[in-house]
Amino acid sequence: MGGALLVLVLSGCGNEAGPAPRPQAGEPGPDALPTKLDALTADQCYASPRTQLPKGCEKYVTEVANVPGAARKRAGDRDPQLVAEAAKLEQAVGSFRGAGCTTVPAPGGDCSQALVDIAGALAGLKKQVDARPTSG
Repeated sequence: MGGALLVLVLSGCGNEAGPAPRPQAGEPGPDALPTKLDALTADQCYASPRTQLPKGCEKYVTEVANVPGAARKRAGDRDPQLVAEAAKLEQAVGSFRGAGCTTVPAPGGDCSQALVDIAGALAGLKKQVDARPTSG
């Protein structure tokens, strides 16, 4: 009888706790990189960086900022060219952020140049990734 009471008490507590937490989605693996690059290079901030409002490209730049780390993971220690392209992209993103471009409402100047640099670095990195088979 004591066991039945314990089961009732425990089952009552379980109902109050709510749904079990879901595990957090992990960071996409390096093989997600080609898909991410395809999406980023379809963005208008990539396609026509000189005419975009820099503050309108904040989300794009945030997404681009995640690419160098994924590229380095993909490269490991066997692909120094990919690591170099990742560094160029990281530097371009740093220029955009360093110039405070997330608040600049008009195209032109350092912020548009930073978007041009990001696009160029992204294109170079994409070329390197596309030239290599996915790891498996």
